[in-house]
Amino acid sequence: MDFRVDRSLAMPVRAQLKGAIEFAISFGELTAGDALPSVREMAKLAGVAPMTVTQVYSELKAEGLVEARKGAGTFITDSSQARAAQHSDIDTLHREIDQAIDKALELGISAADFSTIVKTRVDYRQRIGPRAHFVMAGLFPDATNSYCRLLGEQLGSRVLVEGTTLDALRHDPQARAFAASSDCVVTFTNRHKELKQLMPSARIVTIRFIPSETTRMQLASLMPTARLLVLSQFPDFLPSFRSAVRRFASHVTNVTAINFDDPMVADHLKVCDAVVYATGTEKTAEMARPGTFMFEYRHIPDPADVDRVLKPLLTHTA
Repeated sequence: MDFRVDRSLAMPVRAQLKGAIEFAISFGELTAGDALPSVREMAKLAGVAPMTVTQVYSELKAEGLVEARKGAGTFITDSSQARAAQHSDIDTLHREIDQAIDKALELGISAADFSTIVKTRVDYRQRIGPRAHFVMAGLFPDATNSYCRLLGEQLGSRVLVEGTTLDALRHDPQARAFAASSDCVVTFTNRHKELKQLMPSARIVTIRFIPSETTRMQLASLMPTARLLVLSQFPDFLPSFRSAVRRFASHVTNVTAINFDDPMVADHLKVCDAVVYATGTEKTAEMARPGTFMFEYRHIPDPADVDRVLKPLLTHTA
């Protein structure tokens, strides 16, 4: 068995030797009860100092992979890792792992990133059990948590829905690994392209979001004579936001729609009777006169899309 280390690699020689022994155990080359070479013999075989071998054996012993027998040497234990290597289907599992590695490389995912994805996936599967794992990618933490709760209520106990934000996915590699390791990432239709670029290996699924019942009721309750100010977070959302408000408050004729950072927003806030604001513009809305009726325009995942798009995925991820 070849335990030689390669000093041209950036990996420390101790990590190389430990990895070689772990590899031999995982692939059945070393089985329970097999004796490892003595410290001096292994040092000679690997081309390392005896102290390095002693440290490696100590680490393997702490992990339960080897045991020291007084006067006899160091032996492979009957660990779960050693037993797994003897499983009749282990070769099939190894081939499937190789196929997953090949697929990751085809997608342009580096070996290091793939290792992170696999580790994250294993961690989450151990935590959630056999349930499917969906990640909701939203714009704002509070609203995203609300979407997760509503999705969880409609999808039931067969799925765990957790949230992250697009900002986190743009700037945090761990957040991307977390999302990419899920069964699918749920987001808005207009964010599909960006998320696919950020996480080429992830399954991105888009659904529609509709105004919540509370939002619709608040719009319907406005007085016809109210001077209504509509505050948008994004300029490109302003036309559709105004149209949506008019749909549920068609009886209100005095409606002004403006982006929250518009230079004229303060003037409009001084004279309006009611403010409906997009998520993320709360601070601007609070600049209105005392007593101004204001509420957030909240969305919910479209129940029809949840049934049509997301529920069928549970059959394939079970």
